[in-house]
Amino acid sequence: MTDALKRLSDEGVAIWLDDLSRKRITSGNLAELIDQQHVVGVTTNPSIFQKAISSGDGYEQQLADLAARKVTVEEAIRMITTADVRDAADILRPVYDATEGQDGRVSIEVDPRLAHSTAATIAEAKQLAWLVDRPNTLIKIPATEAGLPAITEVIGKGISVNVTLIFSLERYRAVMDAYLAGLEKAKTAGLDLSKIHSVASFFVSRVDSEIDKRLDAVGTDEAKALKGKAALANARLAYEAYEEVFSGERWAALDKAHANKQRPLWASTGVKDPAYKDTLYVVDLVAPGTVNTMPEATLDATADHGVVSGDTIRGTYEQARNELEAVAKLGISYDDVVQLLEDEGVEKFEASWNDLLKSTEAELARLAPTEA
Repeated sequence: MTDALKRLSDEGVAIWLDDLSRKRITSGNLAELIDQQHVVGVTTNPSIFQKAISSGDGYEQQLADLAARKVTVEEAIRMITTADVRDAADILRPVYDATEGQDGRVSIEVDPRLAHSTAATIAEAKQLAWLVDRPNTLIKIPATEAGLPAITEVIGKGISVNVTLIFSLERYRAVMDAYLAGLEKAKTAGLDLSKIHSVASFFVSRVDSEIDKRLDAVGTDEAKALKGKAALANARLAYEAYEEVFSGERWAALDKAHANKQRPLWASTGVKDPAYKDTLYVVDLVAPGTVNTMPEATLDATADHGVVSGDTIRGTYEQARNELEAVAKLGISYDDVVQLLEDEGVEKFEASWNDLLKSTEAELARLAPTEA
């Protein structure tokens, strides 16, 4: 047992792994992380699957079978990725049962090319839930403007959702609103609200990467002193918004119907700047009722030398506001930064998906049986 990870878990932070591959499943590594490193969930995204499938490790037989059936490359990718998610969900099922559905979750994302189409996102979310067919799946829907009504509709149908690519406080509030609206629809439809779960993936490190670059361009001592502070401030104010929304009157009515709070999930928690401590976006974002999804390097770093010193969010809100205001006073537009990051986030996932399409298509062609 690792003391830092146990302490983190004891503080009310759910530790999820931001990675998945067939090798991780079949080797027993995922089960080991659950058993020894307090991992209670898994997140995936198009970049993770692109890396896993392109490595070829463990996928050749399924690819050969799919090639023999002459399936389309899109169908092949969905068969492969949903198989991995299904197997990971089965490994995590005891955690799901023990936590009454809160953890033991595995996320799978809708096709990122659909990020700006509400109807297509809803249809894809329903299809993925049906394909994976495990109660401990979360369907990832991006928090684009088109994604917001899709979140409401999908939650309203009783499908649990991981809302991804949240960068701004304004958009985060819109996401919570979409979730509550979905619960209200589900309640009207007579669904059991206790079975519907959601997390809101608030991205962290990319905020520092972009704002630090702009602070460097300003170049003053005042600007340099603010480096590495914006991402934590942004996330901490998101938690303040979470506390406010889930203690309000609208929530109280849903709480009586046994609804679950939509937990904030800290995503993009691997440090991009080597000048910062590699556990920064873990140990400085500790508060009850949160999820932290970590790449394995960040998980290992936290286990090895993370110092968890209790709640590091509540009580910091005034300081966080002051830090973001100080950045704004230097002429750095918060709205511009968060919109750029959302646009880039969608583009990066689309690029990874397109790379995955190309590499999988090449493998299907290579493994296609020659006609006699």
